[in-house]
Amino acid sequence: MSTFEKIDLPGVKNIIVVASGKGGVGKSTVSANLSIALARQGLKVALVDADLYGPSIPKMFGIEDAHPEVTAMGDQEMMFPIEKYGVKIMSIGFFIGKEQGLIWRGPLAAKAMTQLFENTQWGDIDFMIVDFPPGTGDIQLTTVQKLNVTGAVIVTTPQEIALNDARKAVSMFTNEGLNVPVLGVIENMSWFTPKAHPDEKYFIFGQGGGAKLASEVKTTLLGSIPLVAEVGEAAENGLSIYNQSNKEVVMVFESIVEKLL
Repeated sequence: MSTFEKIDLPGVKNIIVVASGKGGVGKSTVSANLSIALARQGLKVALVDADLYGPSIPKMFGIEDAHPEVTAMGDQEMMFPIEKYGVKIMSIGFFIGKEQGLIWRGPLAAKAMTQLFENTQWGDIDFMIVDFPPGTGDIQLTTVQKLNVTGAVIVTTPQEIALNDARKAVSMFTNEGLNVPVLGVIENMSWFTPKAHPDEKYFIFGQGGGAKLASEVKTTLLGSIPLVAEVGEAAENGLSIYNQSNKEVVMVFESIVEKLL
């Protein structure tokens, strides 16, 4: 670890990375709503969209057409994050077209990632949330090696195939050279309740997977988030969980924030 020169982010107190082994488990939705829930506690929050190949945070915040201000400071250009819902946001998505795919090899992607952190004027931040891409590749390794990461939150869905991949993500953080504390597991899409039958729960993807993973890796199950169509629709339209009527999801996120704090 000592061979890596750390990026100095003087105003940032805590950096929490949100990771998953596989895609499609709702990791970005969790990162976005976790950031908003923290900001609503009166904390200064930043969110970095580290999914260079599939940045979805601008869409979830309804700021796809935003362009961060760039100013020359000394011998380098500094970017100013876009702010919404009390969260300072930076994403590679602001700099590429919506339909444009990035075809970058590892080192180039890692360099771009480093610049998002280093060349952004963050100011004072209590919590910086980093939304990782799925898997355990260059982006994750570079970020963890170059930043003073406080800890990682693992997002999984209850079924075994997602758990297998989540275990790989955990093993990357607990690797001898990295030693990033796993702060807890969030189980997403835990159950489905039809609107017409609010007392019924259907465990579409199985049951208890998040708790099982948390106990396996000796960490906490931070929360189980139900599968709510309205939450997905809100994200599609750049709205947060606080803009929709399902209060159960809001309560889950607020209890996750309480446990994290």
